[in-house]
Amino acid sequence: MRVSGVFYFCNRVKTLFIPMKRLLTILSAMAATAIGINAQVLNTTCEQGEIEGELHNGYALYKAIPYAEKPVGNLRWHAPVKKAAWTGVYKAENWGDRPMQVNDPNQGGNALTMSEDCLYLSVATPAKDRSERLPVFVNIHGGGFFTGSYSGTQDSFVNNGIVYCSIAYRLGAFGFMAHPEAAKESEHGIAGNYGLMDQIMALQWIHDNIDRFGGDPSNVTICGESAGGISVSVLCASPLCKGLFNRAICESGGNFLPIRTGATTVCGSAQDQKYAMSLGLEFQKSLGCKNLKQMRRLTAQEVQAKTEYNKYWPTVDGYVITGDTYESYLTGDYNDVDLIVGYNSDEGSLFIHGAGLDAYNKMIENNFSDDPEGFKKAYPATTDKEALHALRDVFRDVAFGWPSWAWATLQTRTGKRPVYFYYFDQLSENTIMRGTRGATHVAEMPFIYGFNFGGKMSDIDSHMSQIMERYWINFVKTGNPNGHALPYWTVFNSESPSVMYMKDGFYLSPVPNLGQTDFLESYFSKMRKAYK
Repeated sequence: MRVSGVFYFCNRVKTLFIPMKRLLTILSAMAATAIGINAQVLNTTCEQGEIEGELHNGYALYKAIPYAEKPVGNLRWHAPVKKAAWTGVYKAENWGDRPMQVNDPNQGGNALTMSEDCLYLSVATPAKDRSERLPVFVNIHGGGFFTGSYSGTQDSFVNNGIVYCSIAYRLGAFGFMAHPEAAKESEHGIAGNYGLMDQIMALQWIHDNIDRFGGDPSNVTICGESAGGISVSVLCASPLCKGLFNRAICESGGNFLPIRTGATTVCGSAQDQKYAMSLGLEFQKSLGCKNLKQMRRLTAQEVQAKTEYNKYWPTVDGYVITGDTYESYLTGDYNDVDLIVGYNSDEGSLFIHGAGLDAYNKMIENNFSDDPEGFKKAYPATTDKEALHALRDVFRDVAFGWPSWAWATLQTRTGKRPVYFYYFDQLSENTIMRGTRGATHVAEMPFIYGFNFGGKMSDIDSHMSQIMERYWINFVKTGNPNGHALPYWTVFNSESPSVMYMKDGFYLSPVPNLGQTDFLESYFSKMRKAYK
């Protein structure tokens, strides 16, 4: 026996001739079997055809599975088109390009090339056999609908018997710009929300194919942080997602704010179609184009160069987002699933810097002029330092705290599935910033997913991380975060509201910031009436 470009096995009957490429596949399958990964999981089929993954830390990893056609040419600013069948064996061994975006060094996968050819998902599976039907976790990355990458895996989840998936979707103007001409092209008369429709198509692909990777399509948890959490909220309310998942985790997100109708209304809420269309026409003008056809002729780099942060956002289109999510939950018109939802104590410290009383008074003038005294009572400030902290608290509560509270409260009242509400307040060296009073935005992520931001984890941090990770894994498997030797996390009760308070340990506590939450509840109620 020898190997030199070909593999020969001789006997009296015949000579077997195997090309090197085929040999490597055989050896890979042999190695997989030797460590417990069945070859049928490393090399399987999906609805598009035969597909091959690679061994990664003892499990099978498919890095880039295309779930939709490239959204280029006439498919730019168009609903995603399902990926057609391919011929031969598709090798999912390299990460796909990340979507067009700013080059944000704080997002994972920033070394990847950017392009419009970005509609990929990954599957990491520990299954030894396709018939195992393991629970499935689907990560939807954050980044303000403006930046981010789907690349990477979660070893701790996979090693605990979970099929881990992550999905990419279009961002910025590519993913969320609404234009009147695009609406005329659409069979549903809509424009915008392309990034959300990408997510839904990816979830549909997972639902239809994950059993071939050893996953259970009837046991799927979607999870996201920040914009990923807002996405999870949108998907939980969208009729297009019925039956695609049965559990959800939202870290610092939620789409429950009143619908945004202009530049001065609440930032971060879903835009109405009229306002979104006006932004699309402004974008066309900034590109120097006469129509959508000309806009599609521009290079991706030319489009990206004119894309402004926070202008292109989910839109109430009557199709993906059918209306005000808050009102949908009031009436019970949503996908009722098991839920973990929560936020961090000092989220706004990541976003608000150097502000004082001038900015505080400007905030009242621009956003809370209908009830300035109520605002001052909820967020008092008489010095620049107090104003900075108040503005950070406003950001925390408007963007993350109040939506989380509203979601937990409404689902508890109108739904049947359990809600587990958390409040993360651990001040860790791993996530600390100058002037931070508590846990800033994204501070919970190293505790759940094991990565860090360059700092050290104390002994307390490490123990908390082990418990939080176990909560999430238990929930993905069963819909209940509780387990042996873990602090007991009770189901949220809107009549006697409490949260799992996470600081130097875990304990049940009354809902924090309830005074501010009550003010926002009243204020947003008035905004909704004005919108109607």
